[in-house]
Amino acid sequence: MTAAVDIATLQALKPSEFQEAADGYRAASDMASAAKDTVENQISAGIRNQLKGEAAGAALRELKELGKDFHYAQTECALAGTALNGFAYDMAAAKRKLEAALEDARAAGCTVGADGSVTFPAGGEEVDGKVPEGGTVSASASSTDATANAIEQQAIHQHPNPNFGKAIGFANRIGDALKEAADADAKWAPKLRALKADDDLVVSGRDWTDVKSDTDGVVKGADAYARSLPKPPKDGDPELVAHWWADLTDEQKAAYVSMHPDSIGAMDGLPATVRDEANRVVLAESRAGYQDKLDAWMGKEPDRYAPYISPVTGREVKGARIETEEWKEWNRKKEALEGRIRGMDAIQSRFDRTGTDGLPEAYLLGFDPEGKGHDGKVVIANGNPDTADHTGIYVPGTGTLLPDIQKDMGRGEILWHETNRYAQGQKVSTITWFDYDAPLQAKPFEKGGGLFPEAMSDEWAAKGGPGLSHFLDGNLEAHRMASGNTHLGHTTLMGHSYGTTLIGDAAKSRVWPEGALPVDDVIAVGSPGMQAKRAADLGIPQGHMWAEQGGGNDAAVRIGGKYLAGLGDDWTIPTDPEFGANIMESDAGDHGAFWDEGSTSLRNQALVMAGQYDKVTLE
Repeated sequence: MTAAVDIATLQALKPSEFQEAADGYRAASDMASAAKDTVENQISAGIRNQLKGEAAGAALRELKELGKDFHYAQTECALAGTALNGFAYDMAAAKRKLEAALEDARAAGCTVGADGSVTFPAGGEEVDGKVPEGGTVSASASSTDATANAIEQQAIHQHPNPNFGKAIGFANRIGDALKEAADADAKWAPKLRALKADDDLVVSGRDWTDVKSDTDGVVKGADAYARSLPKPPKDGDPELVAHWWADLTDEQKAAYVSMHPDSIGAMDGLPATVRDEANRVVLAESRAGYQDKLDAWMGKEPDRYAPYISPVTGREVKGARIETEEWKEWNRKKEALEGRIRGMDAIQSRFDRTGTDGLPEAYLLGFDPEGKGHDGKVVIANGNPDTADHTGIYVPGTGTLLPDIQKDMGRGEILWHETNRYAQGQKVSTITWFDYDAPLQAKPFEKGGGLFPEAMSDEWAAKGGPGLSHFLDGNLEAHRMASGNTHLGHTTLMGHSYGTTLIGDAAKSRVWPEGALPVDDVIAVGSPGMQAKRAADLGIPQGHMWAEQGGGNDAAVRIGGKYLAGLGDDWTIPTDPEFGANIMESDAGDHGAFWDEGSTSLRNQALVMAGQYDKVTLE
């Protein structure tokens, strides 16, 4: 089509043909997605699991680039499909308006010319013995010009032929429909032309920056189409979200993922595969965006050193130089950008390790480079939790940040390997859940803090607890939808250090009729307190609360939480007998040693996660 749309062109246009083209692009997107998964989770994973050496390394590098190509094609084809559906929706609306106006004109005895003019018949009461003659009118600018509208209405009232006013109305409706079609064509043509790759075979950060720009353009253009889609539940209730998604057509699902990957990726209750697809787009776009920011910032580096001026003499000290405050501020921002990029690269590194020693595919269930408190957000699973027989969810504690997320993701991987050993062939998934603003310091005057470190306050856990509770509900609903409500699996929730405090607040945040946290077992590792005196106060059934303690600085964490911070009611923490937990044997030498490979502490955690309670050794 061209920017000038006439009646014949609009009548001949078939929106269904564009919808069919959209279906084709969606099919191409699905094929690219399947190819990406095959490359990353089967071929590359198989090489990592079975082959070593330079040839294997070279093959993996080539396959990684191929996977990027497929991911980029998947995303752009999905956008193209949504754009075509948006164009078809706009043109179909304009065509319906045109056809309705033409039908009404014919019914009124008028004829419509190829240029949109309307010829009306003679009619009305006789004037000087004659019936007022007919005539021809064209669309006016009255709909957008108040003065023209007033003049036109006056002319209609004064005209002796009532058909004149009808014809004016038909002509204006036809003109509006043609203009709407022309506007849609002018709007969508550049957006569709933009959906193309550059002329090389390398998917770069610049390409993903273009994807973000393309997405913004499609979202803006498809406003009317988007309003026609079934809306997600306003309150985000995971059960309602799960059913809303299940009721969408494939076209509608593809539209939501392509236009709003950030919202879909964060929506509790959706399938893990859907959230992963959406969040990987967000990750790729964010990685490119932060690299652009870093590159631009690197070009703004101020002078690092300046002459030292003696505060005593007020004169420059020969040969002495100091770092400038401008450079220090510049460097702080540079390190912050580098840290977020490092965290995003750590997530990509996990994808690239799929298959190593049998490690299953990863699912990115949540990602935001900033998160709730600029600490970032990472929720990543080893294995699909929707179909797992045993799911372990690990909540990290104080000091957790996106730049250093590798450590906590690594613990999730270690837990998967160990739990898989005892799962007797059943499917295992382990999730690292970091979606709260974690306290920064655990010790006085640590990391820029004062006498009272952030970890001594329950504030951070109280704010983050409801989010964890919501995620757990979503995890249950996604599993329920995948299993047909026949096998909900076994779920263990484990917190480390301040993460256990957050679990306590998550349990306390639930109100009727939510009930207790939707998990089977809870493990508290190195806990400074869970905001409760007894496990039963958190709704945890007897026999299903577990705790571990370690040596060295772990004792300081537990004692500090118990007596100084007051993170447990009546100075009670999970490793106290009165709390009611099963105190597992642990050989952890310090607060961070609970996941040492081959350790008793790790084995006992894995046995609980695998449901092998009788094999757990207790103190």
